Amino acid sequence: MAREQGVDLVEVAATAKPPVCRIMDFGKFLYQQKKKAQESRKKQKVFQVKELKFRPNIDDHDYDFKLRNAIRFLGEGDKVKATVQFRGREMARTDLGVSLLQRFAKDIGEKGMVETTPEMAGNRMHVIIAPGPQAKQKPKKAAPAPSEPAPAKA
Repeated sequence: MAREQGVDLVEVAATAKPPVCRIMDFGKFLYQQKKKAQESRKKQKVFQVKELKFRPNIDDHDYDFKLRNAIRFLGEGDKVKATVQFRGREMARTDLGVSLLQRFAKDIGEKGMVETTPEMAGNRMHVIIAPGPQAKQKPKKAAPAPSEPAPAKA
């Protein structure tokens, strides 16, 4: 039947009893699949990860400044990676880093949600925070407005 119609006979489910076949134009089918995949990639949100670095004994003003930046990044739809870097004797007090990252996650509140618990990697401890449900999409760069023509001289 497929030869009579000038199309292909495609096996859809080989493991089914009996095997399922379909008569279709396989080239057209592949083209449509490629277009669907392209459309789904176009609609995907690409997250950018912004990193904020802290030290265990950070001052209140510095902490507040980085917190405001993190909230701004989350509002733009980016993920935030908060990192606490330990040096020398600070490695003995990793509990300060855990409490700092937990405080940071609590201060972010509803604007973001914690994806990972604080984890140690070498002399750094980090946590990743994703945007909350109310985060807006990044504004796309608009094309520059066409300039008005200069008035003609009389």
